[in-house]
Amino acid sequence: MPFTPRTAIVTGADSGIGKATAVALAEAGLDVGITWHRDRDGAEQTAGEVRALGRRAAVAHLDVTDLPGCGDVVDGLADELGGLDVFVNNAGTGANEPFLEMDYERWRGIVATDLDGAFVCLQRAARRMVAAGNGGRLIAVTSVHEHQPRVGSSAYDAAKHGLGGLVKTIALELGSHGITANSVAPGEIATPMTGQEDQDPRGTHRPGVPLGRPGDAREVAAVIAFLASPSSAYVTGASWTVDGGMLQMGPQAGSHLTDDEWRKG
Repeated sequence: MPFTPRTAIVTGADSGIGKATAVALAEAGLDVGITWHRDRDGAEQTAGEVRALGRRAAVAHLDVTDLPGCGDVVDGLADELGGLDVFVNNAGTGANEPFLEMDYERWRGIVATDLDGAFVCLQRAARRMVAAGNGGRLIAVTSVHEHQPRVGSSAYDAAKHGLGGLVKTIALELGSHGITANSVAPGEIATPMTGQEDQDPRGTHRPGVPLGRPGDAREVAAVIAFLASPSSAYVTGASWTVDGGMLQMGPQAGSHLTDDEWRKG
């Protein structure tokens, strides 16, 4: 039988990329499980948008540093939705803190959120998909820093590199079950995480980005929605950068920088 997704879970769907993804999947006809960590009202607003599109929404609190208990939230939402066809691991955090100044507890908190919790939730989702025998889609939101580092982001960079590698391994191991696994690696996106509160990015100038601006969360969500769809059946183990061409600027940025401000992060 061809893969026909009906249910999805999106972690960290109270704002930003997660919210835009939940709405995009609802527009594609899926019922959506929505998780939140600190912003319950934001999650309920997302759920309201999903329901306004005629789809079911289930909402749950998720702390991905509650290990390994966070996996129970995935199972609970899947039970409420009546199955799980698409899982989007979007919950994450970061810090701008020099390597020499970062203490171990801060390091562990970021890695636990961005990598350990992702492992537990992705594994729990994958086990359900394998047991159901209908295939599935596993999608992890990483970052351009899955591919290139940034000054002041040692823990974040390490976790996102690790998450990208984990997704590639999942793709190898689960392909025989009809389950694909892909990463989506956003650049600077106008969301609360980048201090832009989901604003329209088209009025913000970014000379170092070929497209000249930050991205909109809905532009990332559109890529995720494709990866969640039947149309992406032959796409797995890939990392999809959604960065306005930023990663292509490496040599140009390196040769055209005129001062040492970049060293400050």
